Amino acid sequence: MNSKQQTYYDLLDVHPSASAIEIRRAYRELSKKYHPDTTTLAKPKATVKFQALNEAYAALSHPERRLAYDLEIGYSRVVVVQPSHFHTLTSRPDNYRSSAYLDPTDRPLSAGEIAAILMLGITFIGCIILAISIGIIRGEI
Repeated sequence: MNSKQQTYYDLLDVHPSASAIEIRRAYRELSKKYHPDTTTLAKPKATVKFQALNEAYAALSHPERRLAYDLEIGYSRVVVVQPSHFHTLTSRPDNYRSSAYLDPTDRPLSAGEIAAILMLGITFIGCIILAISIGIIRGEI
């Protein structure tokens, strides 16, 4: 998607991390405002705006479509904490808030990675305990 184009989130005036309820509320308010039968705008202009709102809501109200759209525009819901000296970002689009649009390589540890680190730590502690207990049994400590 071109960075100069308005996103569906911009059309609905919500942040990309908005919940489904917030998106629905924004859509309902804006659809009342821009419906061709109830607006003070010219009918062709209101129709175009209303159709754009419907398209945005159709994409963002369905979880799979929203995920595909987020991938298309480069939005990631993953919150990442990383030391700044390990990663230098050079190609972040400036038209999005930096807290919402992250580099795709930034991500937290998955549950499997955390479990692997935990098992490594337990193994290390177990080895130390085993070495100490062997030393005690042999009478070297």
